[in-house]
Amino acid sequence: MWREEDNKLKKTFVFKDFNQAFGFMTRVALIAEKMDHHPWWANVYNKVEVELNTHDAGDIVTDKDHQLATAIDAIADSLQ
Repeated sequence: MWREEDNKLKKTFVFKDFNQAFGFMTRVALIAEKMDHHPWWANVYNKVEVELNTHDAGDIVTDKDHQLATAIDAIADSLQ
């Protein structure tokens, strides 16, 4: 579940291995580019940490972040 803290939506995704985590990141990157809304993220092996906020709105959480979060969840669900 996404949590909102420090003016960011945050979630950690755990996959079965690095390949699946990297595939997830690749798919998210394609959606993020289409939305022109790019996440902050970090990856170590099978774990991907994602943070979303809208820089253009003063680094706060907006509908744009919630829309991307929904798309990210759909990608993660399709891989598990």
